[in-house]
Amino acid sequence: MYNDILKIGPVTVHGYGLMIGIGILVALLVGDYRAKKKGMDGDLLYGLTFVAVFFGLFAAKILFIITQWQGFLKNPMNYITGNGFVVYGGIIGGLFAIWGYCKWKKIDFLRYLDLFVPSVSLAQGFGRIGCFLAGCCYGKETDSFMGVTFTNSDFAPNNVKLFPSQLVMSAGDFIIAAILILYAKKDHSKGKTTALYLILYSVGRFLVEFTRNDDRGFVGIFSTSQFIGIFTFIVGAVAFFGIIPARDKKAKV
Repeated sequence: MYNDILKIGPVTVHGYGLMIGIGILVALLVGDYRAKKKGMDGDLLYGLTFVAVFFGLFAAKILFIITQWQGFLKNPMNYITGNGFVVYGGIIGGLFAIWGYCKWKKIDFLRYLDLFVPSVSLAQGFGRIGCFLAGCCYGKETDSFMGVTFTNSDFAPNNVKLFPSQLVMSAGDFIIAAILILYAKKDHSKGKTTALYLILYSVGRFLVEFTRNDDRGFVGIFSTSQFIGIFTFIVGAVAFFGIIPARDKKAKV
């Protein structure tokens, strides 16, 4: 695929960045709409989005550098300025940023996090389309009818039929977002929507990792994301089935 979508003089519109931008915009619009439906302050989502994106991208880059430490030592700027990120780093960094923002604004962390996570999944879905355009996060060689061939990628092997793991992850993220939105309409228990996100994303990502063939770091037999996903799944499962309290109708907005 082609990562350079459009060139206007010295300005180049990259598919990866464009999809991330679209994802953030869609996430904000959906989040604002859902906030108004729930009687919550949609304006706070803009602040939440800013801190989540800023610190999420920073943490995602740091975790990527950690997984590619040897290559980073040889050419640091290539890893700092390149497209490489680890999504789990973004999730963890974003969660801490949102927690800090909610503390600062004195608003209910879990309630706003539940509002926010379906939008996170939507943004991730668009981001994975950006991965496909750039050719990063590519899949294994395949003879399947689903296979795609890159001819101008700086990341994926060119002229080789590959499994479109990026598009599978994108579809999964959109499906997870839909499930979370529907679930949130039925269950208003604080933290449950976030816990369900951790469960669904952890399972989906763990399975898709078996189809990938890019260099993304390993911990024993597991990829870095699979290894982290084991723990996020446990946290999500414990929260969803055990420790999250029942409905709290007096939550502060």
